[in-house]
Amino acid sequence: MLETSARLLRLLSLLQAHREWSGPELAERLGVTPRTVRRDVDRLRELGYPVHASPGTGGGYQLGVGAELPPLLLDDDEAVAVAVGLRTAAGQGIEGIGETSVRALAKLEQVLPHRLRRRVSALNAFTVPMLRGGPPVTPVDPALLTELAHLCRDAERLRFAYRTHEGAESRRTVEPHRLVCTEWRWYLVAWDVDRADWRTFRVDRITPRPPHGPRFTPREPPAEDLAAYVSRGVSTRAYPTHATVRLLVPVQQAAERVSPSSGTLEPDGPDACLLRCGAASLDVMVVHLLMLGLPFEVIEPAGLTDAVRTLRDRLDGALARAAGPGPRTPGDAGRTPGTPSGPGAG
Repeated sequence: MLETSARLLRLLSLLQAHREWSGPELAERLGVTPRTVRRDVDRLRELGYPVHASPGTGGGYQLGVGAELPPLLLDDDEAVAVAVGLRTAAGQGIEGIGETSVRALAKLEQVLPHRLRRRVSALNAFTVPMLRGGPPVTPVDPALLTELAHLCRDAERLRFAYRTHEGAESRRTVEPHRLVCTEWRWYLVAWDVDRADWRTFRVDRITPRPPHGPRFTPREPPAEDLAAYVSRGVSTRAYPTHATVRLLVPVQQAAERVSPSSGTLEPDGPDACLLRCGAASLDVMVVHLLMLGLPFEVIEPAGLTDAVRTLRDRLDGALARAAGPGPRTPGDAGRTPGTPSGPGAG
């Protein structure tokens, strides 16, 4: 049986490496008779591999496209290439495929031989990616991502030290649910056991403190759309000041300027959308909105309109002073146009 299984793996490897083989060619490669090749092909078909056979002198065997993905056999170089590609996608947060890459990487690294793991680790350790500009990012160890993915998959409790933005550290015990990635950040959505509530943690601030466990029964998630849930948390709930404004452009155009970590968008007709966001203060909120470079109107709070008006008055004053008659001297700094100067002024 062991010999037969090894021969099946060898046959599968040959079919994956070459477009088409004749029966005699496969028999010669495997050291068996053409009849044995036919039996082995039938066994591969029973396992779900779509092996097509064409009759005649010019016919042969070919691995086709199936309805489901069967196991693949990779040689050393192929396995390293796939692992490096998955690590790159996972570690750099490539939009749309990050979480899938982590799941695939977890499966692959589980079966990689030690010699190949060393090659993958060396290539990652001595490679420096060049990414397009964006907010500063603390690199996330792909090994940490795969560890968290395993705990989410196996429903095991996670113990870790968590570092806040200010540098304070706390111990946490959570029931991990899902990893969520943006273009620049990875987040863990988990049930905090001690606080009895859902929490979102930045992965780059997590330091695991094993042992993990025990197993737990997964809870209903805090939202059906976890990406939107995390986006609201990091862009709005995390700040003391919240606002809703109407951007006077289609939501698709607004999405080019508003990242998931800076606000959430929803359509408001074909030519406008609602932006919900947060900031440290109303003044900072106004600057944030102006930097979007998009026309907007304030929905709430009313104080945001006052902050816009105050900034407008400051800008009007700056423009008026810049357009004042005659050259200004250092002693004029801080005075408004028309204010007397010189001895006895005022």
